[in-house]
Amino acid sequence: MKYLRKISLPTQVIIALILGIVVGLLLYGHDEWVNYIKPFGDVFLNLIKMIVIPVVFCALALSISNVGESKTVGRYGLKTIIYFEVITTIAIALGIIFANVFKPGSGLDPHKLPKGDISSYESSAKAAEHSTYGNHFIDTLVNIVPTNFFEALNKGDLLPIIFFAAFFGIALSAIGKKAEPVRNVLGGVLEAVFWMINKILKLAPIGVFAFISTTVMTFGASALLPLLKLLLVVIGAMVFFVVVVLGIVAKICGINIFHIMKILKNELILAFSTSSSESVLPIIMKKMENFGAPRDITSFVVPIGYTFNLDGSALYQSIAALFVAQMYGIDMSIGQQIMLMVTLMVASKGMAGVPGVSIVVLVTTLGAMGLPAQGLALIIGIDRLLDMVRTAVNVMGNSLSTIVISKWEGVYNKEKGQEYYKSI
Repeated sequence: MKYLRKISLPTQVIIALILGIVVGLLLYGHDEWVNYIKPFGDVFLNLIKMIVIPVVFCALALSISNVGESKTVGRYGLKTIIYFEVITTIAIALGIIFANVFKPGSGLDPHKLPKGDISSYESSAKAAEHSTYGNHFIDTLVNIVPTNFFEALNKGDLLPIIFFAAFFGIALSAIGKKAEPVRNVLGGVLEAVFWMINKILKLAPIGVFAFISTTVMTFGASALLPLLKLLLVVIGAMVFFVVVVLGIVAKICGINIFHIMKILKNELILAFSTSSSESVLPIIMKKMENFGAPRDITSFVVPIGYTFNLDGSALYQSIAALFVAQMYGIDMSIGQQIMLMVTLMVASKGMAGVPGVSIVVLVTTLGAMGLPAQGLALIIGIDRLLDMVRTAVNVMGNSLSTIVISKWEGVYNKEKGQEYYKSI
């Protein structure tokens, strides 16, 4: 135990990652072991999810109450949505370019590939399409305003919680000194929750080991070989997007994208291993604040980004859609591909909070484009691995967005950021 304490947490996580792969390969085919190992990962993930909503609500309400003006909050919101739309469009376009250049679906026989079941995703997509207003995007916008705040808390619906927290923060700002006791309570809760986060993160190696070993144990290595081309194209596109696209954005802001990677190395490994952006949401907010973005911006931008700025998911969805078309020998014109891009932009925003969101968006999009949705059954087998990659990219995109909005507002503290980077 004393020796383990001397090993840093990032090193422990990497060791757990390697051990998880080895154990998964050794136990491949013995599915009964999944039931014994996976619960450890689920408990760790549940611990993280348990504190996400308190952090988002307290941090956002407290930050907005300190901003002081509803006009300022509105300005933040407008700039944030504009940036998210631009960067998501670039991600989708990049995915389409990569799919056209490398053609991951060509030459594959759909009858010889490992199959999966998409019935649950199809039912989710149909439920979203048959919404109250006949349009899942409009339905999402309407449901941002909660009819019952406590019901939203119970369901874990992040968008209604964000709306209420922002409105509550504006109210606290409006009533002035009378709100001081409430601010003190919110601040105290926030500090207590961050203490909890530090304790929970010490269990990260156990969670990482459980998730990685069960993933490898279930799918093995040989089952992934037929879809290796798709996996490589997606990974290549993701790396290009982070290094080049986000790298250029970071350069414009006067920072280095690799500095953010270094700062978030633990969180990226954790997000990759668990396939959950939520597992690192509170830590990202704290670290980006340390890197020079004001708390009121990190508390506002990061939670909204978890719904509207999923760059990795958007990029993956565009590649996967064309992968299915290529696999069935369907040649899509430039006009159809532009329509695909527009459809993905709308569908991805309207499916916020739907379980298995990336596959559900693809089911909806393929249906709208007249492409065979059953082709996605072939991707399900490696979707867990693809999900790990796109989750890490989502985390990078949302982290950088805090710097972008801070720089746009003229409040980014570069000196503080550099000092924090050098202290790591």
